[in-house]
Amino acid sequence: MHLAYPAVLAALLFGTGLYGVLARRNAILVLMSVELMLNAVNLNLVAFDVWLSKAARDTLHSGQALTLFTIAIAAAEIGIGLAIVLSVYRNRGTSDIDKLRDTAEGRGPDDPDSDAPVAEKAEATA
Repeated sequence: MHLAYPAVLAALLFGTGLYGVLARRNAILVLMSVELMLNAVNLNLVAFDVWLSKAARDTLHSGQALTLFTIAIAAAEIGIGLAIVLSVYRNRGTSDIDKLRDTAEGRGPDDPDSDAPVAEKAEATA
């Protein structure tokens, strides 16, 4: 098999993942897109390892070993990322990245410059 086939597939996977990271607003879909990008890198690592080992008659297979480490790190990243997303969803009620970014920058419901009439609600309840 030629090296071009897995390289083109990895490029398509990486492009799809990059589009998902840049275009999606849901945090879980962004995490899935990052996983697509990591899988594209893993595919390239294994393909180039096989290609280079055939050329050099090397039996070390360091690309495949590096792929195993990348898979382990990706699993830990997805576990921690999903825990953070679920925690944020429980606290804020949304996993929309744009709304979370606005809250992190101080434009939440307690900000006097925001569109929400917090002062009117406080006067009405007092």
